[in-house]
Amino acid sequence: MSSVNIRDFGTHAQVLVIGGGPAGLAAAIAAREAGIEKVLIIERDRMLGGILNQCIHNGFGLHTFHEELTGPEYAARFIKKAAELEIPYLLGTMVLSIDRDRRVTVMGDETGILTLTADAVVLAMGCRERPRGALNIPGYRPAGIYTAGTAQRLMNIEGFRIGNRAVILGSGDIGLIMARRLTLEGAEVVCVAELMPYSGGLKRNIVQCLIDYDIPLKLSHTVVDIRGKERVTGVTIAAVDGNRKPVPGSEEEIDCDTLLLSCGLLPENELTKMLDTPMSGITGGAVVDEHLQTGIPGIFACGNVLHVHDLVDYVSEEAAHAGKNAAAYVLGGGIAPGAVVTVQTAGGVRYTVPQRIDPAAMEDTVTIRFRVADVYRDRSIAVYRGEKCLTRRKTRVLAPGEMEQVVLKKEDLAGLTEEEGLRIVLEES
Repeated sequence: MSSVNIRDFGTHAQVLVIGGGPAGLAAAIAAREAGIEKVLIIERDRMLGGILNQCIHNGFGLHTFHEELTGPEYAARFIKKAAELEIPYLLGTMVLSIDRDRRVTVMGDETGILTLTADAVVLAMGCRERPRGALNIPGYRPAGIYTAGTAQRLMNIEGFRIGNRAVILGSGDIGLIMARRLTLEGAEVVCVAELMPYSGGLKRNIVQCLIDYDIPLKLSHTVVDIRGKERVTGVTIAAVDGNRKPVPGSEEEIDCDTLLLSCGLLPENELTKMLDTPMSGITGGAVVDEHLQTGIPGIFACGNVLHVHDLVDYVSEEAAHAGKNAAAYVLGGGIAPGAVVTVQTAGGVRYTVPQRIDPAAMEDTVTIRFRVADVYRDRSIAVYRGEKCLTRRKTRVLAPGEMEQVVLKKEDLAGLTEEEGLRIVLEES
């Protein structure tokens, strides 16, 4: 598998995949296996694999391969499969624009500035971290402040030691993993401060990365000041009230030379917004149907650019679904629209993906993924068609950091109308 010679490939693809990370690789492989001859992956980095290349910890692949892999090992399996299928790609190539007619303008060392066309496009650009500028923390801009992902790349790929005594703001999965990584490299992690009254990461990461290493997790706390001009010399953390405002008198001074920010991920949707397709104000991604097709025929979205996932296995599964449907769109001449029904939420369910379902056009089943708004105990996840309950499942604990899903059957949704309604709700068990 090697970078494609664009002169040989031409400027038209049947399925064009934007992004060569886990989502893009899975989508491209699924499209090729579904019978698409001209698949092309566009990747802005110098290698395929995306963020997985810097995730050297294990825990990947339990659902997909039924074994524990590191991030690079997980990516390597998809890269190997893509090579076996002779799927071409362009590295070091940035997508500058995309329009509703599926014209994609790129810029790269091999292509210069070039416009490509496609019968179908799969958006798989991933996500980025929320920067310090979005957090409104007072203080100067000294050295020693990193987003958790930047710190991860500096340590795991570039080989740098970033500090000796660290505070981590935010308990997202990357921040939790970096707490353990810093500790293993000999640094002291004083604490992890989390604004919310619950962690934003997986329970297993809280146990394996904090509890196992005696690193304190301070819930309902945030950083209110950063000291130091040339280099961070310390931070001030404080408790917050129910409105997430600092509580006067609760301030605590901590000496440190490093502050890591793990305050959430944002879907990388600048290209999607160029399409003027409906977007979700909650997920930050496009509104899609059961085929993961956006509001524009022939343009699909999957992975973290659609909504932020907690497990890469689910990214790959979702992306393969998008790639297969993109292939069906191309080979079948499009997807015939039917009666589209909006998936409604209640009782603490924040959002669903997909947000729209066409019961007539769906396959035998549809998987609906969602997150909840708070920590809930002893609840049931219920799905209603009108007043009829289609399915109900009891759960002991639900948390925002853990993605949930329900699988609905086509036969249960036959003839469903928008007036009748489809709802996913949390109920008291």
